[in-house]
Amino acid sequence: MRIKNNKKKNLIELFLLLIGLIVINIVFSFVFARFDLTTEKRFTLSENSTQLLSNLNDEIYIKVYLDGADLPVGFKRMRKAIKELLDEFKIHGGQNINYQFINPTESPDKEIRFGQYKELYEKGLMPIESEEEGTEGKTSQKMLFPGAILVYQGVELGVNLLKNDPRYENDGEQNINNSIQSLEYEFTNGIRKLNRSNRQQIAFLEGQGELSEYQVMNITNTLSEYYDVRRGAILGQKGILDPFAAVIVAKPTKKFEEKDKFILDQYLMNGGKILWLVDGIIVDMDSLTHSPVTVAMPNILNIEDQLFTYGVRINNNLIQDIQCAPIGVSKKGSDGKPQIKLQPWRYFPLLLSHNNHPINKYLEQIRTEFVSTLDTVNLSAKVQKTALLHSSDYTKVENGIVEVRFDEVNKQPVKSEYQNGSQMLGVLLEGVFKSNYASRLNVNKFGDVSDMKKESKNTKMIVIADGDFIANQISSKGDVYPIGFDRYSQQTYAGNREFILNAINYLCDDSGLMDVRSRELKLRLLDKNKIKAQRVWWQSLNVLAPIVIVLLFGLIYIWIKKRKYTR
Repeated sequence: MRIKNNKKKNLIELFLLLIGLIVINIVFSFVFARFDLTTEKRFTLSENSTQLLSNLNDEIYIKVYLDGADLPVGFKRMRKAIKELLDEFKIHGGQNINYQFINPTESPDKEIRFGQYKELYEKGLMPIESEEEGTEGKTSQKMLFPGAILVYQGVELGVNLLKNDPRYENDGEQNINNSIQSLEYEFTNGIRKLNRSNRQQIAFLEGQGELSEYQVMNITNTLSEYYDVRRGAILGQKGILDPFAAVIVAKPTKKFEEKDKFILDQYLMNGGKILWLVDGIIVDMDSLTHSPVTVAMPNILNIEDQLFTYGVRINNNLIQDIQCAPIGVSKKGSDGKPQIKLQPWRYFPLLLSHNNHPINKYLEQIRTEFVSTLDTVNLSAKVQKTALLHSSDYTKVENGIVEVRFDEVNKQPVKSEYQNGSQMLGVLLEGVFKSNYASRLNVNKFGDVSDMKKESKNTKMIVIADGDFIANQISSKGDVYPIGFDRYSQQTYAGNREFILNAINYLCDDSGLMDVRSRELKLRLLDKNKIKAQRVWWQSLNVLAPIVIVLLFGLIYIWIKKRKYTR
């Protein structure tokens, strides 16, 4: 009787346990709770990303072209990180986020593979050839497209997920590490492009001899993916700049009218943002094609006092940098005919980012032309400065009226002459600025100044001492080259485009996108040299240790059993 009661009791307890588990599962299906125990919250999306994904009103389909059993180890790690991120995206985006991993090299048919490669390239995905050393010391090569295509309402957008920092190999661990850190930003930025409805306005300033519409057409098209881009002159019209989230002053060559300066000043005081790209000195490169020497003259624009008040001075000097881009020089070849050879031109410094701010984080090389130095001066305690661009440690500064000689291209640099150290070439200023007209008595000449502000709202500006930084070149046929394109080496320095885009995003950012870009994930990488040196030891340990542990447990079990029954 007792056995029957116990059986009945056990069945009831089992039944109640099953019912309890079902109830708990039903309750938790309506409750979302996840716990991220990593130090840097690696598996937690930023607030900006979760808000963006939650507000999607249609499906975004993501095709990731990084798959296959033969992926190099670093890219397997990257694939895993992408999958984890997209799983997190799916949790917040629900049915509106779907993704697929595709191996573009899967087909054994060469023509089909090459067709796939061509299609991906035309959609903006950049291929790389990765090399990996196998266990036997053999090196294998593989074509990879580490990127994704985002599809939203019939529109496709290519997103390259691999960074190309010139200091590291494309498939190197450090570069892959940086790329993994940027994954959330790249995907969020892509979704934001496709799903953007309320677009802010930005303006290129005209009227002071700035770069023409065609000279900034490439970056205008890039910025148009995010903003409504306009152009126009101030012409003394009060409030004309008010609708714009940011204003770009790109390489002015004529003096500013005082009233236009006042309107620009009050635009800043009311919280407007400004990107200044101003030459400290004027050099005409074209004149060097007709003469062996040209004179670089100070660029006087009548905004020097205004910038000084805000806290920055663009110096009337010119730098030469051993780390520089080349120009083409005509030289006699072995057959006696003239040939164009590339020679380093130290007046065109190539800049490497210090990665000290979201604006300049993980950028490719940046190309500059006849750039001057910057100083922060008269800086208020209410204004914070961040140096964004620097020359290399081997820099020479030439002050005043400088003779630029074409024969410099044939001279080998003497390092003892390049001892001015790294120079600041671009700076971010943010905080509360004092008006350039706060202490002036004759401001009434500008019209009604009853609403004039003598101190700004919390705002920001970026100053770069190179007007050509943002310019694109135009071919003789009228084709527009990309920003950062070097017609001599036929190379495009993508850092210029990335920097300008990040700068405008930062100045205009009202959605926290740059906070996503600034996140850092610490990846604990293995030391490859130690792996090679200690491979046999760790392989032996992994094979023998489990066997030894099992034998040890067996011997202990036999000993305990023997001792128990011997008693």
